[in-house]
Amino acid sequence: MAATRRLPMESDERAVREVHAAWIEAVNAGDLERLFALMSDDVVFVNPGLAPFGRDGFPARFSSAHRENRIHCISELQEVVVVGGLAHTLCSDSLSVEPRAGGDAMKLAGHRLTVYRKQSDGRWLLARDAHTLAAVEH
Repeated sequence: MAATRRLPMESDERAVREVHAAWIEAVNAGDLERLFALMSDDVVFVNPGLAPFGRDGFPARFSSAHRENRIHCISELQEVVVVGGLAHTLCSDSLSVEPRAGGDAMKLAGHRLTVYRKQSDGRWLLARDAHTLAAVEH
């Protein structure tokens, strides 16, 4: 049986899927250091109701949210497209946010579009991220 040669595009798609999964795992673990390792230096986040922000604005928002809440995200990839050194994913996310001080958990749901850029060393890093997460009625 001849060995199957993996095409670069398939390898890149798999790598993007792995970065997506690692990102969600790090979000759920509250692992800011790991998230920084998965994002480009010029990353831009677009969140509803906020001005776009970059790497400098990320730690305070992320740390505060995790300090005050237990957060669990489930992200279902719906699309992965790789074109050269850029890729994007479209996913459906649901987020459970439970206050550490007690009280009712909030549920958020929506879609997220993420752009990844391939680095010169072959790694894929998150470069742009925009989501439509909004509160879900119980």
